[in-house]
Amino acid sequence: MTRSVLGESAGPTAIPSELAQPASQAPARPPDARPSRQPGGTSLRVGVATLWLSVIVLLPLAAIAWQAVGGGWQAFWLAVTSHAALESFRVTLTISVLVTVLNVVLGLLTAWVLARDDFVGKGLIDAVIDLPFALPTIVTSLVMLALYGKSSPLQIHLQHTPPGVAMALAFVTLPYVVRAVQPVLLALDREVEEAAAGLGATGPKVFTSIVLPALLPALLSGAGMSFSRAIGEFGSVVTIGGAVPGRTEVSSQWIRALIENDDRTGACAISIVLLAISFLVLLILRIAGGRAAKREEKAA
Repeated sequence: MTRSVLGESAGPTAIPSELAQPASQAPARPPDARPSRQPGGTSLRVGVATLWLSVIVLLPLAAIAWQAVGGGWQAFWLAVTSHAALESFRVTLTISVLVTVLNVVLGLLTAWVLARDDFVGKGLIDAVIDLPFALPTIVTSLVMLALYGKSSPLQIHLQHTPPGVAMALAFVTLPYVVRAVQPVLLALDREVEEAAAGLGATGPKVFTSIVLPALLPALLSGAGMSFSRAIGEFGSVVTIGGAVPGRTEVSSQWIRALIENDDRTGACAISIVLLAISFLVLLILRIAGGRAAKREEKAA
């Protein structure tokens, strides 16, 4: 009897699992749990961002819109429908659309070479692509004038011609397409392309069926930025274009002429039209790019 009692009392006692856990080990947090955020910090960040955006973007746009209609809607309409204004719109939009199409084709080709090919001087060319971002646009105009002016060393005379304006605009807008497409090309999974080629797909078929759909959102984004920069460009076309009415005078140069003639209301009216066109094009391309990205996600 004594042995039985002692045996039972000396036996191991069951300890609950939660008590057996070391004190230093904290209970695991659910995977979907997120750290708590302080509402005050978020409100402060949103407030600062909104204030800064208002100061540098919204207030200037509101001021120019107010001045554009300061003389009444009839004065606004007369300013944007005058013969000189319509001719400047025609020249600007025609050359900008052509330059954008050219940038899409050559920008895609340049991005492909930089992302997929290895050659001597690749790093230098990759750095040169960003040169128009840092180079003052008036310097670009002088460079174009030196290359394609009356004393051209290449014997190519494009001064005061639409092709000269197009060359200047292409120089300053090409990087937008290249820098939009190049990162996407670098991130693409090449195993899918190799698998399609192994199944008998030709190079053009692989490009149009696999690569191009993945690049389409970035390509549209770069095209939109390129077009918006082109219709508002001024410095790079000053000397090479010459502001020949109906031929090389773009809308930005017509705006300058209005300001020099002390017609600020007309200049603001032309600016509002260019702003509306740019915003509308960017909005349409953003929507198209978003839909293309969703189709690509569903296909994947």
